[in-house]
Order: sequence, then C-alpha cells, then structure tokens
Amino acid sequence: MEVDAGDGVVSVPVAIVACIAMAIFYVAILYSPTLILRLPPPSSFKSFMIRRFICACISTVVSLLVCAFILPVKSWNVLLSAYGIRLHHMWEAVVFPLCLTSLMYSGSFVLKIFSIWSSWAEHGGRQIDISFHGLKSVFQSLINWMLSLVYNISVWRMYIVGPLTEELVFRACMISVLLCGGFKPYTVILLSPVLFSLAHLNHLLESYMQRDSSLLKASMVAGFQLGYTLIFGSYASFLFVRTGHISAPIVSHMVCNIMGLPAFFSQRTWMVSVGFVAGAISFVYLLFPLTSPALYNDRTDDCKCWHIYCDWT
Repeated sequence: MEVDAGDGVVSVPVAIVACIAMAIFYVAILYSPTLILRLPPPSSFKSFMIRRFICACISTVVSLLVCAFILPVKSWNVLLSAYGIRLHHMWEAVVFPLCLTSLMYSGSFVLKIFSIWSSWAEHGGRQIDISFHGLKSVFQSLINWMLSLVYNISVWRMYIVGPLTEELVFRACMISVLLCGGFKPYTVILLSPVLFSLAHLNHLLESYMQRDSSLLKASMVAGFQLGYTLIFGSYASFLFVRTGHISAPIVSHMVCNIMGLPAFFSQRTWMVSVGFVAGAISFVYLLFPLTSPALYNDRTDDCKCWHIYCDWT
C-alpha cells in the first residue's frame, strides 16, 4: 500500500476508518427500519424499495457531511470540487465516459441488432407504416413505454438511486478522503473498490434467506457479483481519479446496470465475438486518451493532481 509519508492532510488511520465506516453504514442502514426502528414489514415491493431509497439517501448525506468535516476544505466551492460536483466540462464528463463504456458492449449491440433483424426477417420483411396513424401509434407506444419506466420502482433502483448514492459515497467521499490521507492515486483506484465490492455481501444473505437458494448457489452468485463489482469499482474509481468529475462514474454505472454483463459469445452468430473483441481493443486503446485530465480541467499545468485537492494545504 503506497502512501506519501508526510503529505497527507488527513492521517492514514482516520482515512481508512472513515472509509470503512461509510461502507458499513451504507449497508447497515438498509436494515434499520425493521431491526432498529421496529417498523412492520413493508406491505409491497414498492414500499420496501422506497424505504431503502430513503435509507440510501440518508447514508449518502451523512457521508458527505462527515467528509466535509474531515477534509480541510476552505469553501463550499472547494468541497464540491473535491466531490467532483462541478458544471464546467460537464458534457465531456458525460459523453466521453459514455462512449468509452459502451465500447465494452459492442458485442451486446451486435447481438441486439441481429435479434431485431432476425425478427423483422421472420415476419417477411413487413413494410413499416409511415402514415400519420402509423407514426401516431409508434409515438404513443413510446410514450407508454417511457411512462412505464417512470413508474417502475426497479428502474429507479437500478438506474437512478443506486448509481447516484453509491458513486457519491464510494467514489466522491472515499476517494477524496484517501487522497487527502496521502495515498497514491492508483493505490486508491485499487483500494476503494474493495470496500465497494464487500458492501455487496448483503446480497449473499438476502439471496440465501429470501429466495430459498442453497448456500452453495448463493455463495457462487455473491462471489461472481463481488468479482464483477470489484472490476467495475476499479474502472469507476479510475474515471473519477482521471477526470475529477463524479458525472463520469455515475454515467458509466448507469450504462453497466442497463446493459448487464457484456455479450462476448453467441451461438446465433460469430459477429458477436468479433464485435466484442473489436470493442475491447478500442476500449483499451482509448482508455487513457479519453480520460486525460486535460479534457476535463482548465488548470492542469500548475496542479499536480486530478483536481485541486493538492492545494488544500
């Protein structure tokens, strides 16, 4: 574990304890309504998720406030910059990570296009109705689909609340504290995802107790998820350290939750594997150029770090 001795404004023990405490608190508070407040079990899945949304938001706000107390900030502008919450270079922080992350799903896109083409061919290449009534029907279907997403509690969980709260806690808060504690940036990229991955261990217990799964099966599922979250956590931390924008890991988190695991093989067509390999090669080739700090910051020549944390002293 590489640390700059004497360079940290926050002591190493304080930085580590704070990160561990935030990770534990983020998970533990999810069970507080039933175990601590003794509230009755939720009557529906929707009410259950709303409880968890409230708990996740509370833990996120608490973590942000605790870090604001720990970090030697001079003003709210500096604090928000430390958290990666800033408006300048926003479009770069959204578009470039979005494109970069999408490259890993090239195989998935190929498979989706192939499925749509096959479905269209099976129906005899039917003509597309471009009349007024046909376009109106398509537009109405699109509106209904969008409304169904808005009222789908699982959509809010996977694509909104989860990415926002997790990235604010495990990236914005933890990485700022660790960097201020004197840890090298690339040590932080490898260290913080461990806590992010371990914070998903609660899925092992839930899968084993609620879904009536065997312990072996639940352990295999949880182990696979831990590995996947460790890899993604490293990538999200890399984006945050390189760009200094919290938008970058949030957008990538949303994309990964939407797409799931990348498709790298399909018995239906070999083009999926070709697309995956081409996307992976492009991802590796563009990883550093598209995350260059010069693309996301105006003042990189006189600042040795990814944002202004080195000026806190």
